[in-house]
Amino acid sequence: MSLSPVLYHYFRVPLPYVKTFALQEQLHALQLAQRRASESHKDLLLLLEHRPVYTTGRRQLADSEELQAEEERLTRIGADFVTTQRGGQITYHGPGQIVGYPLLDLGRTSPPMGIRDYICRMQKTLKSHLLDNHGIQSIPSDNTGVFLDEHTKIASIGVQVRHRLTTHGFSLNVTPEPKSWFKRVVACGLVGVDAGCIADATTLKEEVTVAGEIDGLVKKFGQVYERDMVKLDPVSGGEIGSLILSIEEEARKCGPWHHEPLP
Repeated sequence: MSLSPVLYHYFRVPLPYVKTFALQEQLHALQLAQRRASESHKDLLLLLEHRPVYTTGRRQLADSEELQAEEERLTRIGADFVTTQRGGQITYHGPGQIVGYPLLDLGRTSPPMGIRDYICRMQKTLKSHLLDNHGIQSIPSDNTGVFLDEHTKIASIGVQVRHRLTTHGFSLNVTPEPKSWFKRVVACGLVGVDAGCIADATTLKEEVTVAGEIDGLVKKFGQVYERDMVKLDPVSGGEIGSLILSIEEEARKCGPWHHEPLP
């Protein structure tokens, strides 16, 4: 592989969404500034869990009465609520689910990777990981994401690309914990579709954990995007490492979270 490696980091404590969004914006600005200066910018893959949060995409207006009512309802059950600039509609993120934020420069390849190809590779990464590591077969769908059948969705995709640099990404349900939270909304606007998870769908006799998925997912990401993957050491990672260490410390101070929706 002739391209520079993608540096990846797995956060072992669930992160608050707003702080993580700010981290993405800081890293995006850093990549852009470094690219303009010397082309020495790094491509990154951040893997993490969020504290319970419902997020909306740019299709939904933050000042609409309907959305404000949803925010009031969902914060009462113990989750945060955030309007984002990613694609897609309302969805949930929380413990028991891997969230992946690839921060890649699509212009590194020749020719530059198109957004459609970028999203298709992300979908292929998730499908291949499920099949190769858990024997889980997905089905084709006209909707973005990964579906186990027409009524069960196990992974979501919502991305943003600015100046050829990507933010946001994908989520993959690992344990059953996110399922009760998903039942409180029509996720991604798909009526009649419920959340599935690896633990419920795997054909193998195995203990399924978020941490246990990381190595296989990173390997598959590198294969599909044709990039070497190198673990980032935050301590020696310069400005990028400092930003990561800072948000990890903030997350540790946040205390416990709700493991299921409040009645």
